[in-house]
Amino acid sequence: MKRFVLLAAAAAIIFVPAAHAQNHAEVGVFVDYFRLQETGSNFVGLGGRAAINAAPHIQLEAEVSYDFSRTFAESFNNGAGTISFQNSNIKVLHGLFGPKLQTTGPVRVFVTAKGGFLNFRFDPSPASFSGFTSSIQNLRDDNVSGAFYPGGGVEAFLGPFGLRLEAGDEMFFANGTHHNWRVTLGPQIRF
Repeated sequence: MKRFVLLAAAAAIIFVPAAHAQNHAEVGVFVDYFRLQETGSNFVGLGGRAAINAAPHIQLEAEVSYDFSRTFAESFNNGAGTISFQNSNIKVLHGLFGPKLQTTGPVRVFVTAKGGFLNFRFDPSPASFSGFTSSIQNLRDDNVSGAFYPGGGVEAFLGPFGLRLEAGDEMFFANGTHHNWRVTLGPQIRF
């Protein structure tokens, strides 16, 4: 009987705080806008994220996103003033992990600081799921830079379904620190 009481007390200490939190985890997808300062290019892509509660106001979050290649206009004067459009063939793969500090309730304000990587791919293949998977498989072979992302935002929930808006400065480190504007928007599900 004493063992049962001790086991029940230990389980209560471990599981009651986690059960008290309104959600244990979140998953979501998002549209990613990334402004690469070095080239003045705007990238748009898709991503996904997952988070688990470490405490009621702290989540540990991981995310990955893939920005499709960007087409840019280039003009030159050959006497006729021809303008041509070229595909830059630059694709960006983002991978970030870190804590998210948040308020509680149906509308949450949060700040985050994540670390991870940025992978710039110079690849003429079309944007597709196979291009994304080959980006993941070839990470060690390509141009990978360390990244740090401080940001913040707001998410609003109606029951388990929500919408999240986040913005911040995604810095990558390659021959110095490069600051880049990043915004994400997308639905979330908490459970």
